[in-house]
Amino acid sequence: MADDPVLVITGASSGIGAATARRAAEFGWRVALSARSAERLEELADELGGDERAVAVRCDVTSWKDQQALVRTTVERFGRMDGCFANAGFGAKRGFLEESVEHWKAMVDTNVYGCALSIRASLAQFREQDSGHMLLTSSVAGRRAMPGSLYSATKWAVSAMGESLRAEVADSPIKVTLIEPGMVDTPFFDTRPRGALEPDDVARAVMFALTQPPHVDVNEILVRPINQSG
Repeated sequence: MADDPVLVITGASSGIGAATARRAAEFGWRVALSARSAERLEELADELGGDERAVAVRCDVTSWKDQQALVRTTVERFGRMDGCFANAGFGAKRGFLEESVEHWKAMVDTNVYGCALSIRASLAQFREQDSGHMLLTSSVAGRRAMPGSLYSATKWAVSAMGESLRAEVADSPIKVTLIEPGMVDTPFFDTRPRGALEPDDVARAVMFALTQPPHVDVNEILVRPINQSG
């Protein structure tokens, strides 16, 4: 039990984060679940085995104090931290005349600043133990600019952070993986999309990266639904 690896997941209350938590539990990982919605997290933690296998930690990823507390709680509870999946994020309508400027700011803060804080909080622990795996949720939109999409710009930033972090930790066994989904059927969309990936499709890609041998670092996983052209 004490030797089972531990994965921290932000944005774990629904969608890709929750699906990844379930898959990780199947693979024998213990999980630290974080999001702003504490009630959903507690329910998921109970589903995944309760106190010995999962811990729910309310965390606003834009808060440095919350991010530090998430890592500290994980290590105190489980005695280790093997991976962090920086998955929290949300989108906006395309068009630079769409959405409110307040929505824009919240999105940039969460998708970019929040991701950077997840890296900062995790990297200190990974450096201390000289091991760890950082996974970041980017997007197809982080590889090509979508028309009128500030969201796309935030995901380009996440992709850049992944590359920058990989260069920074090149002197260590720390791994870095960018997860780049295409269209996924998650609460991200107001109207359920047709022909989209399921959250579990992305979760399985995450587990593929996490379960490679120590000498293998999967740098990027781009996963689209079949026939998605963009």
